[in-house]
Amino acid sequence: MAKRAGPFAPILVTGASGYIGGRLVAALEGAGRRVRCVTRRPELSAGRFGSGTEVVAGDVLDTDSMRRAMAGVDLAYYLVHSLGSRGHFEERAARSFVDAAREAGVRRIVYLGGLAHTDELARQAEAGASAHMSSRLRVGDVLRGSGIPTVEFRASIVIGAGSLSFELIRALVQRLPVMVTPRWVSVQAQPIAIADVIAYLVAALDVPLDASRVFEIGGAEITSYRGLMEEYARQRGLRRLFVPVPFLTPQLSSLWLGLVTPIFARVGRKLIESITMPSVVRDGGALKVFPVRPRGYRAAVRQALADEDARLVATRWSDALSSSASRQGEGAG
Repeated sequence: MAKRAGPFAPILVTGASGYIGGRLVAALEGAGRRVRCVTRRPELSAGRFGSGTEVVAGDVLDTDSMRRAMAGVDLAYYLVHSLGSRGHFEERAARSFVDAAREAGVRRIVYLGGLAHTDELARQAEAGASAHMSSRLRVGDVLRGSGIPTVEFRASIVIGAGSLSFELIRALVQRLPVMVTPRWVSVQAQPIAIADVIAYLVAALDVPLDASRVFEIGGAEITSYRGLMEEYARQRGLRRLFVPVPFLTPQLSSLWLGLVTPIFARVGRKLIESITMPSVVRDGGALKVFPVRPRGYRAAVRQALADEDARLVATRWSDALSSSASRQGEGAG
């Protein structure tokens, strides 16, 4: 049986400047784990993490810097991806990461990717609308192909205060009493609360697995972006009219998002690409292996609203974009 991560060995978190990475670090600190964060610009992390957490300089594309960051590490979280990156950044970063992990003797990798299925990807590829999600799956292939036991989570839409999906929903519902909605807003999904995602990631530290495995994770209910927007409106006491239209392509939809909510202009196209296909759990293995019992989307929206109202927003999806230098996308999460 594979060795579990020791309580005194440092746990490496890449993408700690991102939405999910920042929350994961806080959860690991709260569990009394020794954490080491790697970032290209450590000076921007001053005061962000607990006093016992190491923050080291490193770049996932620089194998030497990653090898130094991984010294003595048992387990490494790979949370690096970006809706704003260009070219083949994600796969190149993953290959550099696994090269360093093998040399450093890392015993387990945990990766959070997106929930997609190969048959849907093949169908969407004919329309040229699946590049981003395909890349996410290829990153998982690279990590699992490293020979290091890898726990790969594939998550549906993540809902929480500050998450990209939640802020998109909020921006649209708050600003538009009448919405002309393209077909992708009705695609089925299984939204999962950010707290449940973090619970899975923390549980992956000690789950007794000898080999790499993929786990699909989602909430307790199936809905769509329209269902999420309707639920947001209901809980906020807003009356909204949705007018479906069949002709808004992903490219036109991304331009529409940029006009209505300018902050999403940089990531709009890849965001739309990632939600034009169903993200519903087909394999329930995660519920058998992990003790996490995810809540439904109504409870996830309720908690996100409560956290926003109480200003309890520890991280936002745009944190990684605002902290990046010349290259976008350090752990957008």
